[in-house]
Parts: sequence; C-alpha cells; structure tokens
Amino acid sequence: MQAKTFKAEEYFVENEPYYESVGDEINIFESAYKNQLPILLKGPTGCGKTRFMEYMAWKLKRPFITVSCHDDLTASDLVGRYLVTGGETVWVDGPLARAVRSGSICYLDEIVEARKDTTVVIHPLCDDRRVLPMEKLGELLEAPDEFCMAISYNPGYQSILKDLKQSTRQRFVALEFDYPDAATEQKIIEKETEIDNATAGQLVKFAQMTRNLKGSGLDEGASTRLLVHAGKLIVGGVNPVSACTSCISQALTDDPEMIAAVNELSSSVF
Repeated sequence: MQAKTFKAEEYFVENEPYYESVGDEINIFESAYKNQLPILLKGPTGCGKTRFMEYMAWKLKRPFITVSCHDDLTASDLVGRYLVTGGETVWVDGPLARAVRSGSICYLDEIVEARKDTTVVIHPLCDDRRVLPMEKLGELLEAPDEFCMAISYNPGYQSILKDLKQSTRQRFVALEFDYPDAATEQKIIEKETEIDNATAGQLVKFAQMTRNLKGSGLDEGASTRLLVHAGKLIVGGVNPVSACTSCISQALTDDPEMIAAVNELSSSVF
C-alpha cells in the first residue's frame, strides 16, 4: 500500500534547459541510453554536470529524479520504507524505486558522499540484471527499458577514503566534464546573466587565475556556476569587485589570507 501516489508527470523537465555542448557528450549519452547502459559523470563542482542531466532528460522526454547524496543516506532512503500514517502502516517508495517503476532517469549526485553500503544497492540496476531488490517487500523490481541510472562525482576533490569503488565504477559508461574553454564559458555567462561581452570576458579571465591556485591554497578554482552568480549580481548593479568577493572569494575559502589574495586578483582584473 502506498502512502502517496507518485505522479511521474511532475518530474518532467518541461522547458529546454540552456546547455552548451563541449564535445560528444550528448551523442554518447543518447547511445548509452538506447543500449540501457548506466552513465557516470566525472568533473569539478559547478562545471555543468547537473545542467547536462536536466538537458538530456528534456531531450529524451523522461521524468528526472535527482538525489543529492550525503553521509547519512541509507539504502532505505533510496529504496523505501514502511511508515505509520493515519494509524496504519504503509509502504513508501524511495526516489530510486519511484524512478524504476516510472521509467525515469535517476541521478545520484556526488555518489561518493553516500555510505559505501548504500551504493551497493544500485549494482543490480547497473549490469545486465537491471533489477532493484526490494528486500523488505520481498519483491524484485525490474527496470523498464526507459529507466536510466546516472551518477556523478568529483574525482579531483574527493579523498582516497571517498573514492569510487572499482566494483561500482566499472559498471558505467563514463563522461568526463571540465570547465569549458574561455570562449564557450564567456558565451554561457552572457546567456545566463545577460551581462555585457567585456565584463563576461573579465569574469572568465579572473576565473582562470583562481584555477591556477588549485593545490596552492585553494581546493578548487572558481566554477562556471560561481561566475554566473557574480554576473547576475553585477547586472543587478553590484560593483564587480564586490560581486566577486561575495560570490567567488568567500565561496572558495574561509582562509583570510587566501580570500585577500583572490580579492587582489579580482581587483587587478576589474
């Protein structure tokens, strides 16, 4: 018995998300989907992995269910559990079970943040079996042809203790993402924020400077997402240096010396 009826139509991406292709990733994803192969997206934070998934869900016209993984994510959170509602015990599907039943695209974002015993539950879905064991129900849920399993992680940021296990990794078709080239990144910023061409170019130049500091005081440089945030503030009337401080410097680090160093970089550009 279900506590709530799942409506797959609520999970469709109705409007085309803006996405700039940087390689052959769209064709590879479409071919993998057609062949019922799971997808692994690798790349730094804020480089467009989630936007790409939204775009592909729109393009393939499938419901899109996202799970943001974290340390406390359990197998029951993904698959489902019994809950007491209105004085009776009912079974409630988790997001993974809902995705399988409805033939959705299920996207587990930052998969390595989840507990290792949790990620094992996706293994039967990611090989020739394409099934989800529902142990508490005594049921084996078979995935329809339309179902797609996709996961992502940031290999450059995760520690060895949080690396993706080979038993998981080797089930997937991998797509590697990175920040786009300068011209493409500038185009993205202009499209997302309606900022002028010159300022967008300055933001990209500033971002490249911060990326050169990766491993020399910063874990990550400025992502395309952070540049878009700064661009929106600038278009809204905020001084460019102040926008870069709030959206980029403060977001990248809490170290006062590194914040000052990054702020100097933005001041030199603007």
